[in-house]
Parts: sequence; structure tokens; C-alpha cells
Amino acid sequence: MAHRQQDESRRPLGVYWALFFGLASFSLSPILVRLAAEGPALAIVSWRTLIAAAALAPFAFVHSRKEIQSFTRRDFLLTGVAGILLGLHFVMWTESLYHTTVASASVLVTTSPIFLAVLGFIFLKERLSIGVNAAIVLAVIGAALLGLGDIGNGEEGDARLLGNSMALAASLLFSIYLLFGRVVRQSTSWLAYVFPLYTVTAATVLVTAFLLDTPLLGYSAGFYALCAGMAFGPQIVGHGSFNYGIRYIPAAILGVISLVEPVGASVLAYVLFEEVPTTMSLIGMLVTLSAIAFAIVHRSRNRVDVAVRTD
Repeated sequence: MAHRQQDESRRPLGVYWALFFGLASFSLSPILVRLAAEGPALAIVSWRTLIAAAALAPFAFVHSRKEIQSFTRRDFLLTGVAGILLGLHFVMWTESLYHTTVASASVLVTTSPIFLAVLGFIFLKERLSIGVNAAIVLAVIGAALLGLGDIGNGEEGDARLLGNSMALAASLLFSIYLLFGRVVRQSTSWLAYVFPLYTVTAATVLVTAFLLDTPLLGYSAGFYALCAGMAFGPQIVGHGSFNYGIRYIPAAILGVISLVEPVGASVLAYVLFEEVPTTMSLIGMLVTLSAIAFAIVHRSRNRVDVAVRTD
């Protein structure tokens, strides 16, 4: 604890810049997906995850090869399951952006702290305090208001309902992935865990694309550049900045800071795509984000590990 306090009191200036660029990369993620919409979601996720794994490969080979080779069978199993879940999370979240607004998808996918509280209660028998229960109720109300605000007539309403459901499913998958990943991360370095994780994630997405007969070639050069941007931005810089910052800044504060991402993404979507949320949707977003922030801060009093959703 004393060492932790010492680290927090000696925060290098670089940690703030790292978090700034990390948040910027998260906010750009749904925008990059929209700009790359000439290809299907599975093609985007396939190239994004493949490029990210390939970019980390030489560094992992030099710095983490021996550590990865020392993994136990349990470590490989848990990392493999986490990679599959993360791959499915990326698929569901990216696909959701083809059906609903950037604002709705970005807000709903940040609900992992709420899901973690519920999962902890179901599987770990963790007691839910009055505050966390209130946050869960508020988040449900906020999501319902957001959904009602997105409902339109005919096919548009059905599409947005599907997209919002996918974003929530992506958040649930991310929450379960965290439960598996945290176990492995207790005894491994970031790179030794992330490289095999991203490798399994890429394999999961590629197998899914193959089974669904999704074409991965034949797109414009701009499409592949945008996929590379997602790989180096949200997936490597975004994750890396928050893993760097966690040494100096409490997890609860990082969790709340991460909620700036859907706000930034919503503003960019308004400027670039003229996506204007309805009044009810805006109220739902505010209620949901407030509930998530409250749940993060309240749970951090009893738990150190707080979910920070990063896409």
C-alpha cells in the first residue's frame, strides 16, 4: 500500500498525456468503424485484431517469450477463453454500429461495471450494497429510456433495437472476459498476457469470418488504413495508456475518466455524421453514465479491480 501511495504521489507528466491519447483513441473507435463501412463488420474486426496481434509479435518474441513459455495449462486455458470472449465482444460491438447510433452504442457498451456487479453476485456470492443496487436500477432505467428514444417507425426502429441489444451483449461479453483475464494478470506481465490474448482474439474473429463466408480482400486502401488505425489506436494505444496509468491513478478514477469516451464519440458523430440524439435518448445516456460512475466509485471502496471498457 505504501509503495502504491508513493507511485501515485510521483505521477510523471507523461501519464496525463498517455491518458489523453488513450481517451482520444477510444472516442475515435466508433468513428473509424463508420468511416470503414464499405466493408462488413467482421472484415473490419478481422483486420483490426490481426494487425494488432502482428504488431505486438516482435516485441513479445524479444521480451516475453520465456514468460509465455512458462505459462501453466491453466494460464493458457484462461487466456484462450478470454481471447474468444474478447473476439466476440469486438464482433458484437462493431456490428452494433451498423444498426444504431454511435452515441447509443458507445454508452451501452460502457455498462460492464454494472454487469460485473451482477455477475459477482451470481457467481461469486458477493453482497450487493444498497448503493450498487441503486446504480443497477438507474442503469436499467437509463438504458430503457435510451432504447425508447431510439425507437423509430418500421425498419429503422427494429434496426436500432437490434444495434442496442448487440452493444449490451458486447458489454456482457467484455465483463466475462475481464473475470477470466484478471486471474491470469495476477502473475503475468502486460505484454505476456496481451499478445497471446490478442492472438486468440484474432483467430476467433477469423474463424467466425470464415464460417460466415465474409470476404476479407478486395476493399480500398483507405479501408485497410482505417483498420490499422483501430489496431494501433484503441486496441494498442488505448489499452496501453490505461494499463500504464493504473500504476499512478486509482482504478476508480480511471473508470470514471473512461466515461468521457462515449461523450467524445457522440460529439464527433454529431459533427461528422449529423447524428442528433432525441431528448429522451440524451436523458437515458446521462442517467446510464451517472449510474455507471456511481457503481465504479462505490464498488472501489471494497474492491480494487474496476472494469474499464476499452475498444
